[in-house]
Amino acid sequence: MSYKICIVGLGYVGLPLAMHFVKHFKVVGFDISEERINELKNGYDRNNEFKEEDFEEVKDNIEFTTDEKKIRECDIIIITVPTPITKDKKPDLRFLESASRIVGRNLKRGAIVVYESTTYPGCTEEFCLPILEEESGLKIGEFHLGYSPERINPGDKEHTVTKILKVTSGSTPQIGKKVNELYASIITAGTHLAPTIKVAEAAKVIENSQRDINIAFVNELSMI
Repeated sequence: MSYKICIVGLGYVGLPLAMHFVKHFKVVGFDISEERINELKNGYDRNNEFKEEDFEEVKDNIEFTTDEKKIRECDIIIITVPTPITKDKKPDLRFLESASRIVGRNLKRGAIVVYESTTYPGCTEEFCLPILEEESGLKIGEFHLGYSPERINPGDKEHTVTKILKVTSGSTPQIGKKVNELYASIITAGTHLAPTIKVAEAAKVIENSQRDINIAFVNELSMI
């Protein structure tokens, strides 16, 4: 695989992905925060996941930028923006919409857009896809979709991104296989190719729900 990869959003999910993919591929790290980009260019990670020497080792193969036009050079675009909830407990999709618009207007024919953000089943194809099509002037099939939910446990130095099994999916079986092969190149814990994007989205919702239920239960025991 000789892809050039763009990671959109360089927080606690995006930066580790970029730093592992860069060992195998050329990588563009895109973020709208100039402060964040300047820090990374100077070898500083505010999340303390990587040290200055880590950035020095890969500097020839990674470009940190706020220039969205750099996305046009890439074959794979991985979107890792946050998806918080609103005060009335509904999904706040503003970051997802903004990222989709930026990627859409810089999307080249044949590229694969992979979402890692936590979403509800159907969000990638029913909310994000129309934005990509509108902004790019392309239709699905002229570009492709993937979904591979992030499973990082923030602050956990032992179970890092490559050591947690990765669920993958694509808009077609062939694209699903490509997305799976891409992640398999860095995930030592292995990958699981889901049959559809909606199944992968549902897997993430179920995982988060199970985690929240466990935490709530232990909290109840603590209070008892």
